[in-house]
Amino acid sequence: MQNGDGAANSPRRVVVTGLGAVTPLGLTANDFWRNLLAGVSGIGPMTLCDPTDYPCRIAGQADDFDPADYIPGREARRMARFSQLAVAAALQAVADARLDITREDPYRVGVLLGNGNGGFPTLEENCRILATRGGMRMSPFFFPMVLPNMAAANVSQYVGAHGYNSTTTTACAASNNAIGEALQAIRHGVADVMLTGGTEAGISQLGLAGFAVMRALSTRNDEPQRASRPFDAHRDGFVPAEGAGVLVLEELKRAKARGATILCEIAGFGATSDAGHLVQPQETGASAARAMADALENAGLTVADVDYINAHGTSTPLNDAVETVAIKRLFQGEAYRVPVSSTKSMIGHSLGASGALEAVACVKTILEQQIHPTVNYEWPDPDCDLDYVPNQARAAAVDVALSNAFGFGGQNACLVFRRYDA
Repeated sequence: MQNGDGAANSPRRVVVTGLGAVTPLGLTANDFWRNLLAGVSGIGPMTLCDPTDYPCRIAGQADDFDPADYIPGREARRMARFSQLAVAAALQAVADARLDITREDPYRVGVLLGNGNGGFPTLEENCRILATRGGMRMSPFFFPMVLPNMAAANVSQYVGAHGYNSTTTTACAASNNAIGEALQAIRHGVADVMLTGGTEAGISQLGLAGFAVMRALSTRNDEPQRASRPFDAHRDGFVPAEGAGVLVLEELKRAKARGATILCEIAGFGATSDAGHLVQPQETGASAARAMADALENAGLTVADVDYINAHGTSTPLNDAVETVAIKRLFQGEAYRVPVSSTKSMIGHSLGASGALEAVACVKTILEQQIHPTVNYEWPDPDCDLDYVPNQARAAAVDVALSNAFGFGGQNACLVFRRYDA
């Protein structure tokens, strides 16, 4: 979808009316946010797979999540974990929005989720069965479990949304692409309500090995809560994580007509491609900066309007330095004024779900006028010299928040949230 229609020129403003989240820091959006503000780390020993033979043995896991709280047991067993997490977050978001879809035209309610890997653990399990017992012993639910679009399919089934349904699979940018395209779907009249965000549950030996051989992961196994340290000079890689976040987006007039509580406005979306290296960000930061610029233009705003940036901030040496370059490239002298923090410092990198969880954090930032910290920021890096809100939450006037997500393939997606003004 094109992102040239600025919000100022669009008759259909879009607002956020509900939030849901299942994370390593809490199983609801409120618990997640409370722990973010407290600077709590949700990273610990990896237990969802055996990491013994790998250099990284820590992860951000939603350890207390029980799918039975949301999904009957037999149905839950026919879903991969990434779908279970998505359904839970979506049901929370619908409840938070007080949205009764049975009273709506269900064909005007859509679902658009981001996901990077689909059912990696289920894929790995069935590959083992294929190799040891033969293909005819694989699960008959193999495809309905592993395909990346099945999270959105399951969410639509559980909430009764019959409208526009899609999945973005742009790696670590997937959730931001999903939320941005859901915004456009409402703006352009394709839907009136969208459940959007992302989900990921890829912690498995298959995923662990893939990132380990790339040397992308932290090896700070003896102090897991200090391992994810975005922008810190001693960062050594990201910490794998899982989770799901879902937002309810609605066209403003219909949200007001039904008496919805409006949390904030989603105002802009920008997306670009590095068109270069498949796994390393563009060192000049030009394409990432352009994505941020396009998102602000789409919102009818400028860099002077931005009060906070939720960074992609992965804790990898190259990503954090390049993101800093990109911010300075766009913001110029304003770059040192704007506080920047990384949610991943406390939950690790949940890949395709990360943008959705960071979107939840941005909405809460605007609602509560509090910025969560970047924890484990101890050793300044001369290449990362912005205000990263180190280690302590900060009260601040935040009317406009920019959220960055950059994925493998050089895919960049940025969102703009702003305080709702009637």
